[in-house]
Amino acid sequence: MKRFAFFLIALIALAVGANAQALGIGGKLDNFSLADSEGKTRSFTDLKGTSGTVFIFVSAQCPVVRGYNERMNQIALDYKVKGINVVGVNSNVTESAETVMQHSALTFKFPVLVDNKGMLADKLGATHTPEVYFLDAKNVLVYHGAIDNDRSGRNVTENYLKSAFDASLAGKKIDRTYVEAFGCSIKRSAD
Repeated sequence: MKRFAFFLIALIALAVGANAQALGIGGKLDNFSLADSEGKTRSFTDLKGTSGTVFIFVSAQCPVVRGYNERMNQIALDYKVKGINVVGVNSNVTESAETVMQHSALTFKFPVLVDNKGMLADKLGATHTPEVYFLDAKNVLVYHGAIDNDRSGRNVTENYLKSAFDASLAGKKIDRTYVEAFGCSIKRSAD
């Protein structure tokens, strides 16, 4: 029993330590490179928008993400013209590169990075799909969390991400910088 308790404490400490490394509100994201769903290496510098960038963690299998597909595409279209680029990130080890490629090509109107080793998910602290990280034009994290308040899309009363975009574009303070994300867990590698 003592060994199990020690093991459990060690796992909790490891998880807390990993989250301590995650980028927090006000933190700056450095440049990185990952392959996109078509196999092309893309850097953050290449993908970022002139007014900001939002990373949305996505999944081909998650029903919550499927419920958001149209809304995510519309956000990408509406805000690209305002200088904010949407970038999807798939960090699920349970989804093959071929699955991610096919799903992304058929579903999304924005690029999707394949993060099968969880590098970007770890750097940002992502745990769910869909979970968003909005960085301003200076690569500073200004909003993290849920897209809106309704999985189904039928009763959206709070558009957290759009509100953050609009405040940032207007040069105003973002009122809510964090709203807990909900959805499916990101399936990570065991190693």
